[in-house]
Amino acid sequence: MSEKKQNNYESPNVAKLQAVEIDHKTTIYIALDADPVEAKKRYLYRTNTKTIVLS
Repeated sequence: MSEKKQNNYESPNVAKLQAVEIDHKTTIYIALDADPVEAKKRYLYRTNTKTIVLS
């Protein structure tokens, strides 16, 4: 029988990231040197463009 391979994935260290609160139940983590306003804007743009477009 073949053996299953172990997937070793290291989680990012949250202590080295900054938290950006999107709303009361959504928080994203970005690099310490990244712009939190830009990250929030990009996150909201990405999630709001997935709506149905009627032609």
